[in-house]
Amino acid sequence: MPEDVSDLVAAAKDGDRSAFDELVRRTYAETYTLAYRMTGNDDDARDVTQEAYLRAFRGLKRFRGDARFTTWMYRITANCAATHMGKRRKHRHEELDESVPLADEHPASSPELRMEVTDLRARLVEAVEQLPPKLRSVVVLRDVYDLPHEAIAAELGISESAAKVRLHRARRRLREDLYPLPSEESARAV
Repeated sequence: MPEDVSDLVAAAKDGDRSAFDELVRRTYAETYTLAYRMTGNDDDARDVTQEAYLRAFRGLKRFRGDARFTTWMYRITANCAATHMGKRRKHRHEELDESVPLADEHPASSPELRMEVTDLRARLVEAVEQLPPKLRSVVVLRDVYDLPHEAIAAELGISESAAKVRLHRARRRLREDLYPLPSEESARAV
């Protein structure tokens, strides 16, 4: 069994199923984590991860190796998540999981502060979930994974300027949702 990822990719492209299985093993945690960050829940993340590897397997012959395999998987996963969440948005009836701790449980933090943090985190999660998939993916890749604009562009198959514009739009929308200005609040009331 080849040890290097590029050797595994080459073997998998030649039809070696065990090489592809090893690629999945080596990249699963990162792929699942990205899917989870983009979808916000375990069930959707599993579905997206499964679909991403299925697409990768089917498209492996077309993988040219211009980018690393993990970069290619990020792009596939982001696209799968966007597609999945677009379909899911049409049939949305998800409830938030109350068992997930949302506030810092540090003993020095006051109950009021914990409530404030919990409320803000819940509002932030909801605001990110409400973003269109194209905007959400850029925010997650930049603000959670700390990828530079160039890498985000490569991951999503868009130009660097498009990545910057989407990030700006997403952050502006999050700010408007979380901290609306008085003029924005009155505009929404109309």
